[in-house]
Amino acid sequence: MTNDQPRLAAVGQATTPHGQLESALFEIKRVIVGQEGMLERVFIALLAKGHLLLEGVPGLAKTLTISTVADVLGGTFHRVQFTPDLVPSDLVGTRIYRPDSGKFDTELGPVFCNFLLADEINRAPAKVQSALLEVMQEQQVTIGQTSYPVGDPFLVLATQNPIESEGTYPLPEAQVDRFMMKVVVDYPNFSEEMAVVQRSLVDRPAVNRVLSLDQLHELQQVTANVYVDRLVAEYAVALCMATRYPQQYSVGHLDPYIAYGASPRGSINLVHAARALALLRGRGYALPQDVQEVAKDVLRHRLVLTYQALAEEVSADALLTAVITAIPAPRIDLAHEPTAS
Repeated sequence: MTNDQPRLAAVGQATTPHGQLESALFEIKRVIVGQEGMLERVFIALLAKGHLLLEGVPGLAKTLTISTVADVLGGTFHRVQFTPDLVPSDLVGTRIYRPDSGKFDTELGPVFCNFLLADEINRAPAKVQSALLEVMQEQQVTIGQTSYPVGDPFLVLATQNPIESEGTYPLPEAQVDRFMMKVVVDYPNFSEEMAVVQRSLVDRPAVNRVLSLDQLHELQQVTANVYVDRLVAEYAVALCMATRYPQQYSVGHLDPYIAYGASPRGSINLVHAARALALLRGRGYALPQDVQEVAKDVLRHRLVLTYQALAEEVSADALLTAVITAIPAPRIDLAHEPTAS
């Protein structure tokens, strides 16, 4: 028996949704060191059918993460490097005239896959960035008069580099709002970076396909059935409302710093992300703590700050910390809640 056989047998024994997700995460962690928060958010987006925006300096395994996820789940993976000379047809495809037949053929672009990495998305102008709007929202692309569906599941993972401003274009607010979460990826700690260096000295391990796309669809359905108490939903809405009307939620001192608060997509995605996190934690019901844990990732990119906030270097995370602290989480009686799957 090879070294891999016992591990694969253990993976095959994972029959519960929580066990299947743990097996997939274990397989990915054979390649990715640390970055627990980023990996968890990738799976939250997958389970909740959302999209992810990653912000971090180069070299933090953002590209490797999404390609490894595609290998573990058996989906198709495409990477597009965004540059200033990119045009929308480079993403979605175009119609090409064939002189020999006198007809137009449609060439589909790289968005037709299951996992799309939009690398350094802020390096392309708004015209190109906006080409992703339809496919992110409707999971289809319209070329000419025909609409073409993309893969299912479909995850857009976009990255942007926060340390460079020359030759970059801010993302349109309408597109930023389409991302379920914006995750800030930080440097690894000392032990994690030592593990990265040591792993670089040997060949990268080959990952195995742990879940199929059909199984992922089933997990998405299980996520959709995770119980969300009304108090949990009200708590999510209250957090978003407090960013719009600080005076009404005892955080009036934040009003000079927020030009526009989170849109209704914020509260919707808070609830969806919370129940996906609940499934990852092995529960069949969402708690207010789940909402709290994903609140910054879901809301930080939905706040439009004032010039005063920029001048005083007040960040969206600092404002959200104040909101989460000021609004008490409801107490949920678990005696009558559904048990975990």
